[in-house]
Amino acid sequence: MSQPATLRRELGVFAASGLGLGSILGTGVFVGLGLVAGVTGAGVLPAVFLAGLLAVANGLSSAQLAAAHPVAGGTYEYGYRLLSPAVGFTAGTAFLLAKSASAATAALAIAGHVLTALDARDDTALRVAVGLGVLAVTGRVAAAGVRLGAVVNGVLVAFTAVVLLGVSIAALTSGRIGLADPAAFEGMTPWNLLHGTALAFVAFTGYGRIATLGEEVREPRRTIPRAIGTALFVSFALYALVAAGALKALGPVAFHEATVRTGAPLEAVVEAAGWPGLRYLVATAALTAMAAVLLNLQLGLSRVALAMARRGDLPRGLARIEAATASPARATWAVTLLIAGITALGSVSVAWSFSAFTVLVYYGITNAAALRLGPADRFAPRAASWFGLGGCALVAVFVEPRIAAIGLSVLLAALAQRALLRRGS
Repeated sequence: MSQPATLRRELGVFAASGLGLGSILGTGVFVGLGLVAGVTGAGVLPAVFLAGLLAVANGLSSAQLAAAHPVAGGTYEYGYRLLSPAVGFTAGTAFLLAKSASAATAALAIAGHVLTALDARDDTALRVAVGLGVLAVTGRVAAAGVRLGAVVNGVLVAFTAVVLLGVSIAALTSGRIGLADPAAFEGMTPWNLLHGTALAFVAFTGYGRIATLGEEVREPRRTIPRAIGTALFVSFALYALVAAGALKALGPVAFHEATVRTGAPLEAVVEAAGWPGLRYLVATAALTAMAAVLLNLQLGLSRVALAMARRGDLPRGLARIEAATASPARATWAVTLLIAGITALGSVSVAWSFSAFTVLVYYGITNAAALRLGPADRFAPRAASWFGLGGCALVAVFVEPRIAAIGLSVLLAALAQRALLRRGS
């Protein structure tokens, strides 16, 4: 009798770092920064710094957990093993919700850039249709396996990073001073800064994709910490440069307006900087970045769905792995359908805010699980995990109350349904 197919350890440090970067250098830099500007005004850079600091603390917790437990599923598995099955289930559900919302944001952002580049009408139905088409293509690549996904992602990330560096240089060397507008500083309150930090934090959490793919990484104790550290360092540098350039060339008010109006704010930045010819290059980079985000999210989400199916928290049929590709294709298409449903809502800002709250819940559980690791599995002080846990709890308070209430309601409903199903079985 043949053995069932399993995932294969095929990713080294370079490929794993690229997958982390592919998850970070996308929706956050092309859409999220503009949304943060709408909340904090000129406080974008402090919000990015605080979000980066929180991401480092969370990254240390994730790296230690993934090195100690290199299995598919990320914090769903860590919570299950180190805290309780209910907490693990909450983490898995929060991840599926948060990252499906992020993926939907990416799909809508791709559509916005395509329609803007083609000078097409700004129509929600059309944007949704284009986003769903792109989602189907990236889903096909993700279902083909992590090896192909890593190669495609590497090409997309390299091009995106070069263009973002060019945008930053063009904006920072322009003669424009967007901060001259007095309205730029109206949103700089402590409350808004923490709200902006919550939104910015979502952008950095792509490093978690490395952890969720832990069962497909070679030498996980060595590879995972290095890959997470590399992804965070490079992404933070690029986010800070792009944010500074946008503030100088356009200003926070116009930057946010361009995000809401077109979903393509960096094109407005290069035009304001006096480089309108870069508009199409930026649009192309946005497409490659968002495509990388979608691809990576579908890879990560499918591995969490796979882990949940293995334990019976999702239909067990989703745990099937295709022998030819070593890929959980059924789980990949299942999460793609979930993303498609959120994409159909057509709202970038709602999807991003919902993602912010649920991802903070997820990483709060990550830090709590990391605090349960023994000395042999730790390479960072427990203080880092305490800082990450406290930071997630604090920042979550400043998410829009309506969005937080919806997120909590969905998580509680999922927990109640799980309890009923377990009791019935």
